[in-house]
Amino acid sequence: MTLAACAEIVRKGDPDRFLASMAAPPHARARLLPLYAFNLEVARAPWLTKEAIIAEMRLQWWRDAVDEITAGKPARAHEVCGPLAEVIRAADLPSGPLGALIDARLWDIHREPFADAAAFTAHLEATGGGLMWLAVKALGGSPGMEGAARSAGWALGLANWLRAIPELEARGRLPLVDGRPEAIAALASEGLERLETAHKHRFGAALPALWSAWQAGPVLKQAARAPGRVAQGALGLSEFRRRGRLLRLSLSGRW
Repeated sequence: MTLAACAEIVRKGDPDRFLASMAAPPHARARLLPLYAFNLEVARAPWLTKEAIIAEMRLQWWRDAVDEITAGKPARAHEVCGPLAEVIRAADLPSGPLGALIDARLWDIHREPFADAAAFTAHLEATGGGLMWLAVKALGGSPGMEGAARSAGWALGLANWLRAIPELEARGRLPLVDGRPEAIAALASEGLERLETAHKHRFGAALPALWSAWQAGPVLKQAARAPGRVAQGALGLSEFRRRGRLLRLSLSGRW
């Protein structure tokens, strides 16, 4: 149950967040990696089986694990639970966003589409928004940063969601409430507006948490200008631009 195990999980399963974490100072990295590993374990739990009841049991296992940690009980014998418990207790992370992040993954188990735009927005809020706020708080972020952090996380969640559309559809899911090009462009524009709002906020020592969104702006701009790229799976930066952009942001102290 070490930080190295969390780092390896994130490196293999979420390379973008791994790179962002590696750009952070060691003390920040030690708090971000367990959160990102937890997020990854929860996100992939529904996809490890085709049996809905088993997938729900996997998510319930994580609910119970988080409840035990927040109640002060010993962490379960899982490579992520120990480091996660240290972060939750050291930063006094709230149980609400942790539980909401888990509950949101029920959508991945069942094949029903989102009921409406509000349900889709709530999903991004619970996943991308909630994780960003937890990361910011883990690095000492104040309550006044929550709104801006959630806005940035929502935008990042949307960018990642749009990039995943072809795979989600291939797996039999209906990932968008409205898949028309003009609707996708409008959705991407909303993400850019939320990102712009977040950029106006100062995050201080919690800034490294925002580096995970280093590609969100360019990806959302691509989707807004050419929504057809979503279905083509053609969103994203080249490897050179990805790494170069992250390096510039980390050296400049911006995000």
